[in-house]
Amino acid sequence: MAEDRLDTPVELRRRLLPRSRRSPDRFGKIAEGIARFMGTPRFLLYMTVFCATWLLWNTLAPQSLQFDPRALNFTLLTLMLSLQASYSAPLILLAQDRQADRDRVAAEQDRVRSERNLADTEYLAREMAAVRLALNDVATRDFLRSELRNLLEEILQERAREGASAEKAQHDDT
Repeated sequence: MAEDRLDTPVELRRRLLPRSRRSPDRFGKIAEGIARFMGTPRFLLYMTVFCATWLLWNTLAPQSLQFDPRALNFTLLTLMLSLQASYSAPLILLAQDRQADRDRVAAEQDRVRSERNLADTEYLAREMAAVRLALNDVATRDFLRSELRNLLEEILQERAREGASAEKAQHDDT
């Protein structure tokens, strides 16, 4: 925050209440926990049992023990549920905002990772192309064998010709 930064002057005025040094993220974490719990079947079951108990008590209990009579259309229950809804809606929105922030960060990290993978892939493709071009100029084992066979055949043919001409020359001398 601004007070934690070294390039921002500290205010000299006194506060009525001291500022707490808790993590600014703590409330968000608590809100997310509550919002997650509100989205569970357990919460729905608890709310159902609570409302059913409330309605049964204020319908079947003696008039003197009822605190939210049916004659007033369960006004207090309506107020309780409205209060619960008025707190749960902002908590859920806060949790959604925090999730959206996490999703945004994750998407940015995925984008950076994808760009890095693409750059690595392009580099490897260029290297493979360079290796292929270099291998075109390199003599392979099969190429060397065929060249040696051709040379051997040429040498044998040359010897055969030399042997035939030496024999002919010897035959002509006699």
